[in-house]
Amino acid sequence: MNPHFTNKVVLISGATSGIGKSLTAAILQAGGKVAICARNETNMNALKNEFNSLNLFTVIADVSVEADCKRFIEHSIAHFGTIDVLINNAGISMRALFRDLDINILKQSMDINYWGTVYCTKFALEAIIASKGTIVGISSIAGYKGLPCRTGYSSSKFAMQGFLEALRIEMLHEGVNVMWICPGFVASNIRNTALNAQGQSQSETPLEESKLMSAEECAQRILHAIAKRKRTVVMTTQGKLTVWMNKFFPSFVDRKVYSHFANEPNSPLKK
Repeated sequence: MNPHFTNKVVLISGATSGIGKSLTAAILQAGGKVAICARNETNMNALKNEFNSLNLFTVIADVSVEADCKRFIEHSIAHFGTIDVLINNAGISMRALFRDLDINILKQSMDINYWGTVYCTKFALEAIIASKGTIVGISSIAGYKGLPCRTGYSSSKFAMQGFLEALRIEMLHEGVNVMWICPGFVASNIRNTALNAQGQSQSETPLEESKLMSAEECAQRILHAIAKRKRTVVMTTQGKLTVWMNKFFPSFVDRKVYSHFANEPNSPLKK
């Protein structure tokens, strides 16, 4: 339990599964107040029934739609009165060669992963300045290193990190902390819902999910980083090594990344 979040108001996008759901559970357990949004009403109702907490406020919203983000933020402020932390967690992945995919997949990746972060942050910013709070982006190593078969995902995470870094500098004298987190591979639903070349959910994961970091552990690390007002966090040793080596040996890392993803089950690189 993290006492830093007692009575704090935290907004989380994309919170009905995986990291978002685990963050919601951990903050509620710590005595915080949580407002969440998600697109799927059935999943949202199931989550409300599971947590059954007066400190949980929910809004059905698609973060790729500007008006939905505005409504999520405004309704959350009306309900709780303030925002201490905004966690831009909603995201979608994809897995297909660029030469094969429908170009709309890249647009959808940007609309959710990048524009969803921009919209929510824009509408929450004044409230967070008032509370001298924190803005968080849940990013990925794909925001540091372009990953094959993930052109849409990588470009959206690069864009997210560039946006947040510029905003961080703008907020230097406002008392607002702007940060992003790169969890690495975490057991979640994001790979099952990743889009294939036709824009359909691939409905399978190429990884052994049981061997990955749990969403619960990931959530605790994220909350610790927020409490410490970190700048950036790369969670895994593999991720830290990739980021460091890419600065000095980019061609070598290109080959290692290609080999890694080519060895995935049913890798598009094997075509």
